Amino acid sequence: MNFLSKAIPQQEPSCLKIAHTDPDIYSAITHRLLFYFARTRPETPFVIVCVGTDRSTGDSLGPLVGTALARFRSPLFHLYGTLDEPVHAVNLEETLEQIHKDHENPFVIAIDACLGHSGSVGSIQVIDGPLRPGAGVNKQLSPVGDIHLTGIVNVGGFMEYFVLQNTRLSLVMRLSDIIAVSLYSALKQWKLHARSAATREQ
Repeated sequence: MNFLSKAIPQQEPSCLKIAHTDPDIYSAITHRLLFYFARTRPETPFVIVCVGTDRSTGDSLGPLVGTALARFRSPLFHLYGTLDEPVHAVNLEETLEQIHKDHENPFVIAIDACLGHSGSVGSIQVIDGPLRPGAGVNKQLSPVGDIHLTGIVNVGGFMEYFVLQNTRLSLVMRLSDIIAVSLYSALKQWKLHARSAATREQ
């Protein structure tokens, strides 16, 4: 879980922030992801790291996304972090070491819950650069990802652990569904594009 700092510019072009009630949210997230995927090569492995724990309602966003993605049983990506096998503060360093051992120059997509301002609760962000997990609860953990997605699950700035424990599960489930579906859609479209491009070059 990380905290949306006031220092982050709201109009920064490298950050998409969209309310989960927006009717265009799926297409907006998918297209932003495709924009970032354009940095990769056809052979680049995609690795998804879903950070969080099922022991806290608010912090379960990552594992819920991972569990939803695991149901696709897709060869399009390598997945770390589900409800059964969460990636959290205790095993994050070990997980990152394993990723870089098993995958050559992967494109890493990190996913986590986030606390923010009251008007932002229920929004999803797609942000260029690494996730800094644990920042919202004053933990110093290694940055994760080439890009990251966060769901703002509740208000930050005070009693973060208590706030996370008292977050609405319905909102977390809704955000996790949107992220999982949009991410899987973007990966399918990108791999199809990559295959078509490779065929044209032959």
